[in-house]
Amino acid sequence: MPRIAIEYCTQCRWLLRASWMAQELLTTFGTDIGEVALIPGEGGVFRITVDGDQVWERKTDGGFPDIAVLKQRVRDRIAPARDLGHIDRGHGGTPETPGG
Repeated sequence: MPRIAIEYCTQCRWLLRASWMAQELLTTFGTDIGEVALIPGEGGVFRITVDGDQVWERKTDGGFPDIAVLKQRVRDRIAPARDLGHIDRGHGGTPETPGG
């Protein structure tokens, strides 16, 4: 089962952001993942990996990920054929309709 690690900066107080993202990933992927680990760090780090492969890094990727983008990147690593529903349809350049 895939392991997702979210390394966050304790000096910057990004625990809440990291834990919210962990919750979103656990809610979306459920039993398709083995664990989501929160790893305290320093120096402005905010890095997300799946089985050791980086899917987001704050400095490289320019800030924090939009949760939809993060879910797509994680999905692409653990279950590429999986449909994320409104997330996949809502980011194709067309506006998403309310309730859909």
